[in-house]
Amino acid sequence: MTDAKNTIAQGKAILGIEFGSTRIKAVLIDPKDSRPIAQGSHEWENQLVDGLWTYSIQAIWNGLQNCYASLRHDVLSQYGTEIESLGAIGISAMMHGYMPFDANGEILVPFRTWRNTNTAASAAELSALFNFNMPMRWSLSHLYQAILNGEDHVKDIKFLTTLAGYIHWKLTGEKVLGIGDASGMMPIDPATKDYSQKMVDAFDNLIAPKGFPWKLRDIMPKVLSAGEDAGKLTAEGAARLDVSGHLKAGIPLCPPEGDAGTGMTATNAVKQRTGNVSAGTSSFSMIVLEKDLSRPYEMIDIVTTPDGSPVAMVHCNNCTSDINAWVGIFKEYQQLLGIPVNMGDIYTNLFNIALQGDSDCGGLISYNYISGEPITGLQEGRPMFLRNSTDKFTLANFMRANLYAAVGALKIGNDILFGQEGVKVDRITGHGGYFKTKGVGQKMLAAALGSPISVMETAGEGGAWGIALLASFLVNNPDGFNLADFLDKVIFGGEKGVEVAPTAEDIEGFNRWIEAYKACIPVEKCAVELKK
Repeated sequence: MTDAKNTIAQGKAILGIEFGSTRIKAVLIDPKDSRPIAQGSHEWENQLVDGLWTYSIQAIWNGLQNCYASLRHDVLSQYGTEIESLGAIGISAMMHGYMPFDANGEILVPFRTWRNTNTAASAAELSALFNFNMPMRWSLSHLYQAILNGEDHVKDIKFLTTLAGYIHWKLTGEKVLGIGDASGMMPIDPATKDYSQKMVDAFDNLIAPKGFPWKLRDIMPKVLSAGEDAGKLTAEGAARLDVSGHLKAGIPLCPPEGDAGTGMTATNAVKQRTGNVSAGTSSFSMIVLEKDLSRPYEMIDIVTTPDGSPVAMVHCNNCTSDINAWVGIFKEYQQLLGIPVNMGDIYTNLFNIALQGDSDCGGLISYNYISGEPITGLQEGRPMFLRNSTDKFTLANFMRANLYAAVGALKIGNDILFGQEGVKVDRITGHGGYFKTKGVGQKMLAAALGSPISVMETAGEGGAWGIALLASFLVNNPDGFNLADFLDKVIFGGEKGVEVAPTAEDIEGFNRWIEAYKACIPVEKCAVELKK
């Protein structure tokens, strides 16, 4: 405790902040061993406004300031000292989306998040133009959809960025973005570690008849790799972050990154033949590739690690939100009985009972589509539970079906990678709320992917810890390691985590379940059409 207090008092602690879908989290780490020494958080939720998912600018800044205030309170209560300075800061957030700003730095339309699926037309046209899969949630798809829609604000754009890029800009004055986050705006050329110039030119030529006063590079953030200088906290930025006024300017910031990059970092999965699965509100798998895929796939995004290596990403819009809704029903029932509610116990008990379910869930099928799911062709979602009268409708099978559903779409995408493309991986690490109950999420995902899944104790720290590690890489790398070696040798010391391998029965059961899941997708589509 004395060491941690001195580290904070001397301004050497390193801060990572990540904006997740439902929680903003801050982690303060010790620069020597990277262990968390203080934390803060703020809960928030997106809003559906005029048919589009968004967070207001006010909610973004209130959330950041409340999260930092929570961290500051934790430091004061534990160590009795103020945070006056820091060794470095890193900002991370949900990738993708659309945040266009005018010449005065004001946002032109409400922030359109990754969750929106209104960009199918633009994504399809850009995919054909580039011969590269352009997902609906990518920033360039949002920009081109706004152009196709004839939205008047497009001509006034001076800067287009992501949520992490926006916050970093306002804290430092620098219009930059980490390469991993930038690779979710538009395609990256791995040779130059910058936006693909061929695709930039193709886009500029495509929209030239519109006569906009800008070209793509005029409005996009500069791309930086992990370890590069991304600016320093300004006095205005310090006041925005710490409303108490104690935090001083001049603190270096690492390149702002997306949640995919911080997940790779937090699980030591930036080397070739490693991968990770992040499973929370959304889910995505990241497999670092040894070679290019044979062709583009609509279900697979090509992004990068925070140091620019190509990664095959399978992204699903939905994961644990529907499980949370069902758990809420069990909470209400417990309250009805007059039993004290401990949400942690409810989750643990319900997750563990799933282990007693049949490997194919007794025939029960669940769709967790709170929002649309591009991998299965749904632009909108309707949560749904299906069963025959002859299926084994037990609590164990019910919970197992919901846990399977959380990674069902993820399996469909990864079957292409491991089956059709023959991608090889030595280690897949899981992190996120899906894995919080020991062994359960691991077992379900292992069955889905047909591969052992590791979980590290440190992975529970999540993306805020991951971006703190990237900030540490900026200022605490005297040996000049590349990012992969820095993580492997300095941070993790070779730790691989606790591994759970699937049984043949589990794999066979999940495969039977996923075939029924795919066969019933027309029912889900019908529900979208009929229930408005």
